[in-house]
Amino acid sequence: MDITVIKQGNFKVDGDKNFAYLEINDESKSIKLAIQPFVVSTEKDVFLLDAGLGFLEDNQPVVLKRLQENRIEVNSITKILISHLHKDHTDGLGYFQNDVFFQNFPNATIYIQKREFDFALQQTKSPSYNIELLKELQTLPNIIWLNEDEGNITPEVSFKVTGAHSKFHQVFWINESDAMFFYGADDLPTNGYLKRPIAFKTDYDGHKAMELRKIWEQQAKENHWRILLYHDLTTPFIQF
Repeated sequence: MDITVIKQGNFKVDGDKNFAYLEINDESKSIKLAIQPFVVSTEKDVFLLDAGLGFLEDNQPVVLKRLQENRIEVNSITKILISHLHKDHTDGLGYFQNDVFFQNFPNATIYIQKREFDFALQQTKSPSYNIELLKELQTLPNIIWLNEDEGNITPEVSFKVTGAHSKFHQVFWINESDAMFFYGADDLPTNGYLKRPIAFKTDYDGHKAMELRKIWEQQAKENHWRILLYHDLTTPFIQF
């Protein structure tokens, strides 16, 4: 089982959820974070864990450009696992050109929690969501809508709805050949969240997220998980 970090870059985010590349020695008080989906290759599948931002770079969707830079063919991605529907995790699924939506991964099966989708569509005044893109998702033939609180996507991949960072946020485990990858997405976005056991106001249920992180850290230590950190500026994953 192999992992590749598809780092789109380091960014700063303002109160209106506008993302801009983070410049060296930036002293602003904006939130600073990385955007880095992960590609995990197993014996049978190639998984993309979340899809990143959707802007173009050199007239090319940045997520596709980063895949190319890492010598990963877009058509090799078989399954995309979406943790939640904030735009920095989903906009890389596609883009609009002359009011026509183009998928970045038309040959991959995309797994989305249906209750998270229904909740997200109601957040029309929240800058965290790209409602226009979300409406297009419901027309796509290659989406599998998950409705269960937990279960398996393949024998190697399991998911669980936490309702911590967002109302129906879900996390994933990928287990093969005695190796375990855990992807907590924004329930556990950086290593600092483990170092500071506090409830964050940016979470839908900060206290639940805090308690889950304590549980996951203990399980990781006992079972030698590798934890993938989507937003960490310097450390994309940690091995216990």
